[in-house]
Amino acid sequence: MNFFVEKRREVMQHIEKYMLEMMPEYLKPIDEIWQPADFLPDASKDDFFDKVKALQESANELSYDLVAVLIGDTITEEALPTYESWLSMVEGVSKDETGGWMKWNRHWTAEENRHGDLLNKYLYLSGRVDMRQMEISTQYLIADGFDIGTGHDPYRNFIYTSFQEMATNVSHRRVASLAKKDGDTLLSKMCGVIASDEARHAKAYKDFIKQIFKVDANEAILAFDDMMKKKIVMPAHFLREVGLPIGQAFGHFTDAAQRLGVYTAIDYVDILKQLIVEWKIEALTDLNEAGEKARDYIMRLPERLLRVADRMKNPSLEYKFKWILA
Repeated sequence: MNFFVEKRREVMQHIEKYMLEMMPEYLKPIDEIWQPADFLPDASKDDFFDKVKALQESANELSYDLVAVLIGDTITEEALPTYESWLSMVEGVSKDETGGWMKWNRHWTAEENRHGDLLNKYLYLSGRVDMRQMEISTQYLIADGFDIGTGHDPYRNFIYTSFQEMATNVSHRRVASLAKKDGDTLLSKMCGVIASDEARHAKAYKDFIKQIFKVDANEAILAFDDMMKKKIVMPAHFLREVGLPIGQAFGHFTDAAQRLGVYTAIDYVDILKQLIVEWKIEALTDLNEAGEKARDYIMRLPERLLRVADRMKNPSLEYKFKWILA
C-alpha cells in the first residue's frame, strides 16, 4: 500500500469519531422525518380521485421547461444505487457494515431515497409524463454509471459531494419557487422539503472536509484544486433518452435549467465562493509550494469563471423530450 492511500485512511479513521458524533445533527430520526405519503393523495381514501384530479390540474399549469427540469431532477435522484456503491468504495470506508462510515453511507442513502420516490409518484399522477420513456432513461443512467473524476480518494469525493449537494439544494429550491409561481403549491412544498434535506447533507460534507483541512491541509487543497480544474460535473451527466448517445439528454436538460434560471453558471461560481469562505482557503498556512500554488489558483478562480459566465448566452434552442407527453 502506498503512502498516499495509507495517509488517506488514517485521516478518515481520525475524523470517523467526529462524524459519528455529528450524525444526529445532519441526519434526522427515521420515525420523525417526512415521507412521500405525507404529500401524495392516499389511494385508500374516498377523496383519492378528487385529489389526483386537483394535482393534475395544477401540474397542467407548469411550463414545458419546468417539467423537463423536474423529470431530470427525478431521474438524477433515482440513480441512487450508483451513488451508494460509489461512496462505499472510497478509501477509508471500511467494508465492515458496523463501521461508522458505512453507517453514514447507509443512512444518507436512506434519506436521499425518499426524494426520487416522492417526485416519481408525483410525475406518474400528473399525467404529463411518458413514464416508460422516463424509466428507460433512469435504467440507462444506473447502468451507465458515471465518472466524476474523484476516483476512490475521500478528499476529492467529499469536495464533490459538498459542491453537488449545494447545487441540488439550489435546483430544488428554484423549482419550488417556479412551481409556486405557476400555481402548483403541492409541488412547491415537495421540492422545498427536498431542498431542505440537501442543505443539511451539504452542511455535513462541508464539515467533513473542514475536519480534513485541520489535519491534512496541503493534500486537501491539492484535491480541491484538482476537482476545480476538472470542473464539478453533475451526477447525471451521462443522462440519455432511448436511441440517443450517452449524455445528450443531459445537455438539453441543463439548457432548460439555464433558461429557467434553476441552475446557472453564476450559481456554480457562487457555490465555489461559499466553499472558499467555509473552508477558510485564503487563510491556509504551512503549505508546501504546490499547496500555495493551488490555494492561489482557487482564490483567483471565481473571478475568472464570472468573466466566462458573463459571456455565456442563454440557451435558446428548445428540445422536445421523449419523456413529456404532447
